Amino acid sequence: MDTDVRRYLDDLLAVARAVLGDNLIGAYAAGSVGLDAYQPGRSDIDVALLCADPLPEQTKRALVAGLRHEALPCPARGLELVTYRRSVAASGTPEPGFEVELNTGARMPFRATYAPADRPVADGHFWYALDRSILRQCGYPLLGAPAAEVFADVSPADLRRLLVDALGWWLALPTPPGDEPAPGAEDAVLGACRSLVRVRHGRWLAKSEAGQRLIADGDEATPVIERAIAARRGGPPPSGPQARAFQQRVLDEITQTP
Repeated sequence: MDTDVRRYLDDLLAVARAVLGDNLIGAYAAGSVGLDAYQPGRSDIDVALLCADPLPEQTKRALVAGLRHEALPCPARGLELVTYRRSVAASGTPEPGFEVELNTGARMPFRATYAPADRPVADGHFWYALDRSILRQCGYPLLGAPAAEVFADVSPADLRRLLVDALGWWLALPTPPGDEPAPGAEDAVLGACRSLVRVRHGRWLAKSEAGQRLIADGDEATPVIERAIAARRGGPPPSGPQARAFQQRVLDEITQTP
């Protein structure tokens, strides 16, 4: 693990312990850190905290105040932190189910959400159950039991529905027309790769690793996937139409998967 990330996670855990006390029973690095695919300068730091009991409003706000970038500078693009109750993590629910959510960083818009009902539907409610599914497989424990013992997966039917919702959300975003490289199109392509690999092979992989897996499978979109992988190393991303065509094909396949 990157030294700066490790130090930051230690400091984050110290703040969480100070605020939550005995109610804090678990902490897990997720996302690129959990998948061993962290890229300095590009990746976020994703963390899930686990509490035994519901958090009072005052405690939620104290946690946000202690962990926001201005109080604890994040060495990455930003921190994406979500806190769950133990019962929610173990339930396999497809619902968001979080206690508090915090996005903060030097290059990330600040967001603090104190209840799932406050999360705008347009921003997507599918993220959380998908993140918990990834956590179950590869969450890196900072505190508490192994992630596989804490986080339950969603049912296959719910997983498919959540992936369809996620792909639909991405496809609804505006993209520039024409053949010019579209900034961010690489994440759209590789995110779709990860969804397709999860459906085909039953495992979550890091985005670029998922792209490599589809290339090894002989996917017809190999040139677009290769361009998306290269873009994460500084090359030009795919065009908007290329990304959308690939996403739509992945959406069609997942929708038709029994």
